[in-house]
Amino acid sequence: MSVEGGPAFNDAISLSLSVDGQAEVDRLWDALTSDGGTPGQCGWLKDKFGVSWQVTPIQMGAYLGNPDSAKREYAMAALRRMTKIVIEDFSPKEQA
Repeated sequence: MSVEGGPAFNDAISLSLSVDGQAEVDRLWDALTSDGGTPGQCGWLKDKFGVSWQVTPIQMGAYLGNPDSAKREYAMAALRRMTKIVIEDFSPKEQA
């Protein structure tokens, strides 16, 4: 897709979706990456038209803004490893 002067979409423009819960992250991620979309890092993706999106659960803020620096750093490191954001991966698993 292009318009006079070049491509209609490029990485200078992106859209952000702040959603409530993992089910909504999953639903939107799947819809936007289906039919030719491509996943990126940290919740970013491009849809089939090349438009950049970030699908972010509102719950993520509690982990990244945690007053406990160890928990906050764990969450940030987990985010860096993610493509689609998975809320449960922001906190360490309990060892039995």
